[in-house]
Amino acid sequence: MKIDRKGIAVDTDELDFHKSSFSNQSGCVEVAEHNGHWVVRDSKNPDRDVLVFDSKEWTAFVSGVAFGEF
Repeated sequence: MKIDRKGIAVDTDELDFHKSSFSNQSGCVEVAEHNGHWVVRDSKNPDRDVLVFDSKEWTAFVSGVAFGEF
């Protein structure tokens, strides 16, 4: 069980994480959907803390990536 920065409890063992096809061996993140939220973890350190985003935050992030903000 992980607790994110917002205090949301997530059992990461039960989630189906996906890694981008653009990822490489040196570092990437994995993402899973959980009850309308998006859970993000470090693929090289999956036992560490996770970040949890609601759908509005996730949409803003994905839009920012698409527009080259990051």
